[in-house]
Amino acid sequence: MDLDDQALLERCRAGDVAAFEPLVEKYRQRVYRLAYHVLRDGEEAWDVAQEAFIRAWQALPTFRGQSAFYTWLFRIAMNVAADRARQRGAQGRAFGTERVADEDWERTLVDQGGGPDEAAARGEQRERIARALATLSEPHRAIIMLSDVEGLTYREIAEVLHVPMGTVMSRLHNARKRLREALGPLLALVLVLLALLATAAEAQQVVRFGTRVLLASDAPPPSAQRLAPEAPDARLEAFIPRLRQLFRYREYTSLERHRAEVPVGSTQRWPVPGDRQLDVTPEAISGSVVRFRVRLTRGNLTEVTTNIQAQSGNPAVIGGPKHGDGVLIIIVWTSAGRGSE
Repeated sequence: MDLDDQALLERCRAGDVAAFEPLVEKYRQRVYRLAYHVLRDGEEAWDVAQEAFIRAWQALPTFRGQSAFYTWLFRIAMNVAADRARQRGAQGRAFGTERVADEDWERTLVDQGGGPDEAAARGEQRERIARALATLSEPHRAIIMLSDVEGLTYREIAEVLHVPMGTVMSRLHNARKRLREALGPLLALVLVLLALLATAAEAQQVVRFGTRVLLASDAPPPSAQRLAPEAPDARLEAFIPRLRQLFRYREYTSLERHRAEVPVGSTQRWPVPGDRQLDVTPEAISGSVVRFRVRLTRGNLTEVTTNIQAQSGNPAVIGGPKHGDGVLIIIVWTSAGRGSE
């Protein structure tokens, strides 16, 4: 096992939740890719990746280290993705199957210019690739992904899929043969696309958002309390009546104010009063709605960890820990293409 992984796992087993975060950051994109190639849906893949890490954390006491941590984690992710695919298939049979859109292929094969003939040729290539991949069963798509994209050995693939190594070799041979028959010279392009397909949408999505950290109290803060720079803020003033309904405090004082513009999946960190740190990670975008992971820590203690959704005109509000004579409140705003708070 990777020595860094082993040291982090030992800390996790000792109850150090913070030690699990580097493992999530290290394997997040790879788990997402695996889920994406099973489900072909970016938002569902994020959901599966999150659930896979939650299950891995819960199952850590049963992990004996007989295989690499990432193969054990990939096995969990593949099981979760397969469960989700079966659920989706059952819903499709019950309610009617919707056509899968081609936008993901459009994002991968970016139009580089050229005339109508070139555009038509690229469209035909996309259709051939989509048809070829659709001919593969889920097990064959999974084995192509694990071998040709993630670079796992036959033995590691066998551990992930829970099948004999001979089955791995046979499935991989058959999957590659079917793709060669369907695509010919395009096969090399397919292997590049498989590596890029899951990351293309993620890399092109940038989220603009802002955070506010407020002190909610029944009296004005002490004069020694550090405050955010004063500036007219009509949006916050308009939102305070809503805060009073939610939290029942009279005073709402802005302590910290930050803005960020980062790709989906990137964590932005800021200091917070009380020797705390605020981590905000945009995890997925669906229309004008952004899903965030928010974490507030104080030393080794995690005081807040949650997933929230925010959209333009509808910020997310999180009640935090006690601070002084009141409590901290975290507000996350997002703007769809119009800048941030």
